[in-house]
Amino acid sequence: MDENGSLYVTDFGKDEVRRYRRGESQGTVVAGGNGSGNRLGQLSYPHYVFIDRDHSVYVSERGNDRVMKWVEGAKQGIVVAGGQGEGNGLTQLSCPEGVVVDQLGTVYVADSRNARIMRWPKGATQGSVIVGGNGRGGQSDQLNQPIDYPLRSPSSTNIHPNARWQQNDITVAGGNRQGNGINQLSDPLGLYVDDDQSVYVADQSNHRIVEWKWGATSGQVVAGGNGQGSGAHQLSRPLDVIVDKERDSLIICDYSNRRVVRWPRRNGTSGETIISNIGCRGLTMDENGSLYVTDFGKHEVRQYRRGESQGTVVAGGNGSGNRLDQLSGPRYVFVDRDHSVYVSDCGSDRVMKWVKGAKQGIAVAGGQGQGNGLTQLYCPQGVVVDQLGTVYVTDQGNA
Repeated sequence: MDENGSLYVTDFGKDEVRRYRRGESQGTVVAGGNGSGNRLGQLSYPHYVFIDRDHSVYVSERGNDRVMKWVEGAKQGIVVAGGQGEGNGLTQLSCPEGVVVDQLGTVYVADSRNARIMRWPKGATQGSVIVGGNGRGGQSDQLNQPIDYPLRSPSSTNIHPNARWQQNDITVAGGNRQGNGINQLSDPLGLYVDDDQSVYVADQSNHRIVEWKWGATSGQVVAGGNGQGSGAHQLSRPLDVIVDKERDSLIICDYSNRRVVRWPRRNGTSGETIISNIGCRGLTMDENGSLYVTDFGKHEVRQYRRGESQGTVVAGGNGSGNRLDQLSGPRYVFVDRDHSVYVSDCGSDRVMKWVKGAKQGIAVAGGQGQGNGLTQLYCPQGVVVDQLGTVYVTDQGNA
């Protein structure tokens, strides 16, 4: 089912996927429907289906050992995983079942007969094994004909519940001491990672936004970089940046200028102020294009639907404090698939969750006073929430 309540159903016998809008009984074919086969306009024994935020349909095909993507309105699909015949190579699948796609376009598929879960990055010609792949069995490193993999929402951050991180990091931007060179950063804060793994960094003290391609040894200035100032071609202490893919632009917290700026992502030379008189510290965007901005000075988070200039308070807005209806120096914001707002509340050393329409929030991390105990935080900053509701937060003061 998509966010509009339309139901998508695979018909194993007719080799097609149909969409049923609310109240419909017949439905519309949105994938396949041209008989059983391996052409791009056909499906063969479709099993599972996934719908992304753009209403593209992803289908696992047992008969063709592949996963197909059908863009909304398309007459044929494209192969996004497998399709190289049945087998256990990294370019192959064998009886794929459950399929999900994250917000980066990465495909995760239960490769049933190979007893493994595969991950296929967007545009990749082969996948990688992330679970299983050691033959069928009941050992801790084995699976036995897996059917599904529970990543469900393209609006959430998809992190495996048993994920473990390496203790040795890899530098992806900067790392060449503080400075204003193209291979340097100075007091960087907010960042955004694009579909192709490019990293956009708010390079605060250099008053610019820098893009670092994956594997690059230097960055490219994509906004600002013309000295500190309030001109349309300048920034002053930018603190956060995101990408608006629909409009192919950057949205920037231009903190010292008390504005939010939209800047063309490709060869932009100046920005456009879209929100004025705001102490923006963090921002994010939901799947409908609504912008959420933390206002550090007013201790609130506002939602701006497309075209709005005033916005609506969705968290805080009752002065600075530690009550459940207050925030104190909010920093970063995350919005989940249900449009609940998560805020890192630095002044109260907690992360707050505000359900859509709520008059007060609930503390989901910290809130036990400032400290380094496992129940405490110390001026939390960046926050994300995975598909299981697990909160990940950078605990700045505890380094």
